[in-house]
Amino acid sequence: MSVLVTGGAGFIGSHTVVQLFEHGEEIVILDNFSNSSPDVLDKIRQISGRDFRFYEGDMRDRELLERIFTENEIEAVIHFAGLKAVGESVEKPLEYYDNNINGTLCVLEAMKAHGCKRMIFSSSATVYGNDNKVPFTEDMKTSATNPYGWTKVFIEHILEGVCTSDREFSAVLLRYFNPIGAHKSGLIGEKPNGIPNNLMPYIVKVANGEYDHLNVFGDDYDTVDGTGVRDYIHVVDLADGHTAALEYARKNKGVQTVNLGTGRGTSVLELVKAFEKASGKKVPYVIAPRRPGDIAECYADVSKAKEVLGWQAKYDIDDMCADNARWALKL
Repeated sequence: MSVLVTGGAGFIGSHTVVQLFEHGEEIVILDNFSNSSPDVLDKIRQISGRDFRFYEGDMRDRELLERIFTENEIEAVIHFAGLKAVGESVEKPLEYYDNNINGTLCVLEAMKAHGCKRMIFSSSATVYGNDNKVPFTEDMKTSATNPYGWTKVFIEHILEGVCTSDREFSAVLLRYFNPIGAHKSGLIGEKPNGIPNNLMPYIVKVANGEYDHLNVFGDDYDTVDGTGVRDYIHVVDLADGHTAALEYARKNKGVQTVNLGTGRGTSVLELVKAFEKASGKKVPYVIAPRRPGDIAECYADVSKAKEVLGWQAKYDIDDMCADNARWALKL
């Protein structure tokens, strides 16, 4: 029996595949390289010493999905595949709704046709919207401020509906906070195609001289230093959360929603300073106006993850920055 990992060549997907191999799982990967690179596959093999079946293509390709499920005994799907840039989603809402929601429906239909009844879904803290107060708990009302966020909200509801209609189905909705870091080997990490949408890859590009400076959006929030506070989590901790969620799904039916974060907030400037310390590189920055829709603080209540999954984050912000610097700057 195998686990299908959609988007398995991506940043979080590749690290999760490595951790799954450490737990003895058999893996099948589907990826179209829209925000990843084929060389990651060889890096996964190099780190793990394991091989796997790989299918290149789009999750909306029903014929390809049929072939994957026919050629492999898939017992669970870990679903990362999807477009994820907030700004781009505002510019291209139809593309995001089609890719993320329609793509997920295609995967679920293939699962249904082949009797596969376990999905671990890559959700996001963005579903907490702007109206909830930190720390965010899983029972809070969900909403969104952009099409990307709404795709996560809608897919969560879709999976809740699937579990209601099929009492044998198990869905674990993992709400990620802000993954950074890289594998200790320095072989895999976050390497987005094009201009980075996330803070850490942008910091790296400033540190290595590709960009002159980092724009820090707002320094007048009610936070420790006026800059936005987020819950950064090491990508390897996040990957371990998926292995724990898979074990949970094997033993339990129905839908379960769990935050994956550290429960601690770090400001933009604190992250910059931690990266400078880890890398020995300066990261010049300029204070820019706040961005519409940004909130002052975003961090998780992580008690449910420990209680339900037996999982908690192990790495702190210094570990994350050290591993990120090793990967990105080849230190």
